[in-house]
Amino acid sequence: MAIFMSLMGVSVINVALPSIQHALAASQSDIQWVLSGYALTFGVVLVSAGRAGDLMGRGGFFILGVTIFTLASVAAGLTPDADWLNTARFVQGVGSGLLNPQGMGMIQQYFQGPDRARAFGFFGTTVGVSVAIGPVLGGLLIQLGGADIGWRLTFLINVPIGLLTLVLAFLWFPRPLIHKPKQQADKGLGSLDPVGALLLGLGVLAVLYPFVESGSSDMVWLLLPTGLLLFYLWVQWERWYTRRGYSPMVDLTIFAISSYRNGSVIMFLYFLGMTSVWVLVPVYAQQGVGFSAFEAAMIGVPSALLSAWSANWAGKRVNQHGRKVVIGGLMLAVFGLLSSIAVVQLHQHTGLSLWWLLLSLAFFGLGHGSVISPNQALTLAEVPLTYAGSSGAIMQTGQRIGTSVGIAMITAVVFAVTAQSSWHTAVSLGFLTIMLVILLALFMAFKDLRARRTQKAAITTAKQL
Repeated sequence: MAIFMSLMGVSVINVALPSIQHALAASQSDIQWVLSGYALTFGVVLVSAGRAGDLMGRGGFFILGVTIFTLASVAAGLTPDADWLNTARFVQGVGSGLLNPQGMGMIQQYFQGPDRARAFGFFGTTVGVSVAIGPVLGGLLIQLGGADIGWRLTFLINVPIGLLTLVLAFLWFPRPLIHKPKQQADKGLGSLDPVGALLLGLGVLAVLYPFVESGSSDMVWLLLPTGLLLFYLWVQWERWYTRRGYSPMVDLTIFAISSYRNGSVIMFLYFLGMTSVWVLVPVYAQQGVGFSAFEAAMIGVPSALLSAWSANWAGKRVNQHGRKVVIGGLMLAVFGLLSSIAVVQLHQHTGLSLWWLLLSLAFFGLGHGSVISPNQALTLAEVPLTYAGSSGAIMQTGQRIGTSVGIAMITAVVFAVTAQSSWHTAVSLGFLTIMLVILLALFMAFKDLRARRTQKAAITTAKQL
């Protein structure tokens, strides 16, 4: 329910942005920050929150995150101006960053083997349903509440969901919900690694900021090398911290685990490409073809629902078939993009109905559900339980960076082409760029499959000897 709330809170806002801008007399920069502010704070706190949950109890930080997210939703729904709204969105991002790694960590903690894979499958189903319902629900709420009230309801709808989530958490979560750090208790809060948390948080902020605020000034891109330097300093600090006998925020030895390393790269590359599909489709449908916002939102519904179904299906089979499930999903995603390019081109040259995108993007949705949840299960399978939250949060941080970089890069390509050519050509080129990035993820998936087979053969040989 918490994942449903936080993800629906993202997708529902996309439909409400024009109403928000009109009602609050907000500038284009204000509207951009309604989306970007949430993404920034979410990405910055993820890993620190995941490690804090590992050490002090995931249930307590989960409840704290849901509480913050729910209260911030109230503030956003009752906002008097754009500045207040953006502040509330920053706080929402903090709440979402606190709760998300705890959910993934608890799946690792309380489920093993096939049960864990099924749990990640249900996780993926929830992702698909929330993304599908968000835009449609946003359109309905705006239609029911009108231009002035409807957009406020898109925030306030989180409140009953958040309250019910809190009730279930207090009923179901094991006690104690929160406790003193388990590891190296004699060193107190030092085992939370505050310096490492600060370095990594500032590094993520420096890397993300230029991509979410790329239109402001060229000078903002100087933050990129600063971010890379901060990441380097963070790695050096974590190594030194470990040598001193403390528990680091992230155990860097997890990157020596090939399944974790390869799976994290696959996830980064997939999000680098995939997320832009659901930015390009509604913009193209409305500005390039003339669809209404509600019609544009409907195009993605079958894809999202099939993604939810395939996530559950793949989750039940990933233990049996392993990386082949992810490879099949990536191939389906590539086919869906190729067929979508064909639909766009046929629409331009022969007048084929754009509603055929319902079918072509359905293949993309089937592939999407078969990638995310199975890849999470395979990537985290060999990670020590004491780093379940922080290792999952590192992977999610890669997703956030991939999402921000991908959207900035691919939309820049598309809008540059629209200045010289038609929307049909531009969106086709955008889909082609996404497909090339996903093909890189497919290459990494085959590499991981080969590594797993080599490792299995070595273990078999060692047993025979």
